[in-house]
Order: sequence, then C-alpha cells, then structure tokens
Amino acid sequence: MTLAFLIVLAYLMGSIPTAVWVSKWIYGIDIREHGSGNAGATNAFRILGKKAGTGVMLVDMLKGFFAVTLAYLSVLHPRTEPFVNLQIFLGLAAVLGHIFPVWADFRGGKGIATLFGMILSIHALVALSLVVVFLLMLFITRYVSLSSITASIAFPLLLLFIFNAHAQELSYRLFAIATAFMVVLTHHKNISRLLAGNESKVSLFRKRWPKNRE
Repeated sequence: MTLAFLIVLAYLMGSIPTAVWVSKWIYGIDIREHGSGNAGATNAFRILGKKAGTGVMLVDMLKGFFAVTLAYLSVLHPRTEPFVNLQIFLGLAAVLGHIFPVWADFRGGKGIATLFGMILSIHALVALSLVVVFLLMLFITRYVSLSSITASIAFPLLLLFIFNAHAQELSYRLFAIATAFMVVLTHHKNISRLLAGNESKVSLFRKRWPKNRE
C-alpha cells in the first residue's frame, strides 16, 4: 500500500469518536456538552463513570496502537529508521484524527490515550514506564490532567537517559520532546485550573454521571 493511503487510513482510524458514540448511544447525551467539553477518556471518567471511562480509554489506546502497526503493510523494512519514521507519522495521524475526528464534526479529545497507544506500539518498555508514572501521580493527586502532563514530561527523560540504548532513532527522540511540549500546551486550561485550585479530581470508586463541571 502507498504511504499516503496508510496515513489517511490511520487518520480515519483515529477519528473514531469513542466517547461521543458511547455517550450518545448508551447514555443519551453528547459528552462534549458536559464537563470539560472534551470527547476523551478523562471527561468520560468524570461524566460517565469508571466503567464507561475505562472502555473509552482502552478503545482510544487501541486506535493509536493499531494505527502504528499499519507500517507493516508498507514496503519498508522493520527496525530501520524510515520504518520508525513511518510509525511516528501513522501514530500522529491517528492522534490528529482523535483531536479532529471527521466522524464527529472535528470536535474530539486531547489525544492522550491514543498517543499512549502509539508509544506502546513503538516502544513497549517506555510506555509501561509511563503508566507507572501516570498511576503514581494519579494515586497521589487524583488529577488526571496533572498525571498526563507529568507522564508526558517523563517521556523524553526516560527515552534519553534510561532507554537510550533501545531508542537510537533521532526522529523518535525528537518526537518524544515534541510530545512533552504538545501535551503541556494542550493542557494550558487545566494548568490554569490547577494553579487556581479548582481543577476537577477524578474518583475511581464511584459513578459521576451526569455532572456538568468545567
């Protein structure tokens, strides 16, 4: 298959609006009209509860994971730099699809779960380490946004200083650094709420649907 076709396919895969479809088909609401207004796993946990939020998060992760695996349909040889470059482009196309989904009026989420699925597919050890960082911060603070920001900042640090021997591709290192900046920028509103002390915490032990909080 041509590289352009694979990238478009990855974008369409990422465009599957999991949170929107779950909220509309099961709960009869549009999740984008509640909570933070984002169609992502964090808002799904906050508005729809643990069960729905977990399902949304897993599907959104799988979008990024399988988008990256589309690289194996190309003529490029695995474990080469061009192959890894294609994996990154495919993953980013899926993340872009999640943020601007063609199936949901281009109003999606922030792409964190899809981004994680992408990293998991490219470098599983780094991804699992990020899970530890995320869960530790979530356990301490109960802020999903702060946990996502912390994990994103840990991404390039882990790659450059701990998993350096397993990630030699320059493009992947640059991607990790760019990811940290991107996540911080897309969470600027959350950062403002964190500094103001009014960011919403997520309870993992009880339902919270529906509750319209910003």
